[in-house]
Amino acid sequence: MKIDVRKTTGKKAASGVELSEATFGAVFNEPLVHQAVVAYQAGGRAGTRAQKNRAAVHGGSAKPWRQKGTGRARAGTSRSPIWRGGGLAFPAKNRDFSQKLNKKMLRAAMRSILSELLRQQRLVVVDELKMDAPKTQDLAGILKNLDAGKALIVTDAFDRNVALSARNLVEVDCCDVASADPVSLVRYEKIVTTVAAVKKFEEWLR
Repeated sequence: MKIDVRKTTGKKAASGVELSEATFGAVFNEPLVHQAVVAYQAGGRAGTRAQKNRAAVHGGSAKPWRQKGTGRARAGTSRSPIWRGGGLAFPAKNRDFSQKLNKKMLRAAMRSILSELLRQQRLVVVDELKMDAPKTQDLAGILKNLDAGKALIVTDAFDRNVALSARNLVEVDCCDVASADPVSLVRYEKIVTTVAAVKKFEEWLR
């Protein structure tokens, strides 16, 4: 398939780009995309919440009072869950929330997302995106020309000037092809990418 390529001025480039039907013409698999998004979000959870049980709480080894004759309820330790300062009966433990997602499944989900973005006209391909120096105002003007307010900029390789220019723009982010993830591709209204990045996507997802 062949799609149009735009310049940073917003005008249509002289020639388009030929895209692979297998990568950018895949059928949208919603359950697979949902699984990939959930797995990516789950992998970002810290899972460091931890509480102490009665064995981990300091003290409480001695019996508070004798078993009989005091008129009080029997107690074997002051670190019982029903005591103030005692351990919890069912404490939270460190937990790994990550989910296994096969590489083939991830690539299939990325193909499905990119194909749907193209069908919804949310994928904007520009001939190149080069900046001589970090300039937020210049990048904002380029995105305005492309009618991409809330956008994710995807380049073939990490571009420091583009990343620094996008840092202070609200609802604008920047990454390279290797760092692209399902959540970001689904989240943003427009995906602004270069021809070189599209070719790199094809090479990765073929």
